[in-house]
Amino acid sequence: MNSYQISRRNLLRNTLIATSGVALGSHLLAADEPGQAGTALKGRIKQSASQWCYGKIALDDLCAAGKKMGLAGLDLLGPDAFPTLKKHGLVCTMTSGTGDIIRPADHDSGVEKVHKAIEANAEAGFPNVIVLAGYRWDIPDDDVGMTHAVTFLKRVAGLAEKKGVSICMEYLNSKVDHKGYVFDNMAWGAEVIKRVGSPNVKILYDIYHAQIMEGDIIRTIRTHKDIIGHYHTGGNPGRNEIDETQEIYYPAIMRAILETGYKGYVAHEFVPKRDPLTSLAEAVKICDA
Repeated sequence: MNSYQISRRNLLRNTLIATSGVALGSHLLAADEPGQAGTALKGRIKQSASQWCYGKIALDDLCAAGKKMGLAGLDLLGPDAFPTLKKHGLVCTMTSGTGDIIRPADHDSGVEKVHKAIEANAEAGFPNVIVLAGYRWDIPDDDVGMTHAVTFLKRVAGLAEKKGVSICMEYLNSKVDHKGYVFDNMAWGAEVIKRVGSPNVKILYDIYHAQIMEGDIIRTIRTHKDIIGHYHTGGNPGRNEIDETQEIYYPAIMRAILETGYKGYVAHEFVPKRDPLTSLAEAVKICDA
């Protein structure tokens, strides 16, 4: 495995463990807390959360708590988690796929992984599979990387279309968290999607990463609404809570997303500095546009 494939889930898990305590029992019992059962949500934004941010909480317990908050599902899990999600009436809103799609040497193994994820999603009735573009390290230039990414995505697009599953390539920042990551600007990703030419190949627009690299979030959402298939949230700076402690104003962003006619999921992917489930419940309320 290439070192780049060490995902942010692993990189940040230690931070999560070090900085957050878990008071799970109180969340499962307190139905009147904000975002929990007993607080009606508008529900126009279908919200999810990335499971890796809550690594100290058993999946079954996280599903139960998330359901009470009004979550529709959880992000970045594999087929082994599908039965637990289904037990709680939740969706895997983004299934793990593969990375390094800009390197031809990794294409065969990557295509196999994505095909398996597509098949599992289709059987379960789940919508999305993630791919990560990869890093520039030994790639001559971004145009070469783009060519290889398009080749890879065309190899998986056919099955995705046949099975009714979307492949979402994620935008990450190369300034703070992912030095050398090639898809660090919307123009590069949009051109890849254009060249692939499949309605089932889209962009995972991570608002935290995009804020670091380019800002101009709402204009970008409006401009590229037809090729964005999924959203991630996170506070900047720090990738922590999305409340008043950071610079991104999520209520306005959620309203802009709704105005585009978006019907997919918005997944919270921030590392809580406070009690994890309290922060998640607050995020659900903040984004309930």
